[in-house]
Amino acid sequence: MTTEYILRILAACFLGGLIGIERENVHRPAGFRTHMRVCVGSALIMVTGEYIFLKYNSMTNLDPTRLGAQVVSGIGFLGAGTIIKEGASVKGLTTAASLWAVSCVGLAVGAGFYWVAIVAAALTVVILVTL
Repeated sequence: MTTEYILRILAACFLGGLIGIERENVHRPAGFRTHMRVCVGSALIMVTGEYIFLKYNSMTNLDPTRLGAQVVSGIGFLGAGTIIKEGASVKGLTTAASLWAVSCVGLAVGAGFYWVAIVAAALTVVILVTL
């Protein structure tokens, strides 16, 4: 099982990096390393939740998604730090949204939901590059 968890973390690193490359190329405050870290951290949280559930489910009633749920709300604080109001315009919303999306990709990979995570990461890159 440890090999599977390591594979999930590595996959999250790769997918987060793909999204982060685009943000880095357009010189946004949260770029390659930040997106990789958010995705890896999200995957780690999900893997940890699954590990705790498998280890202790016979002793108590646990919800393996509880830790992951905190990522979804908590990532808003990181994303909020990328949003800047300059006069009448607001900058950083797309970067904040990509950080939130990459955290969701990390959660999906951490849960072993590889194909959906790959499709979501690919769509996120396509949206950032083409729209």
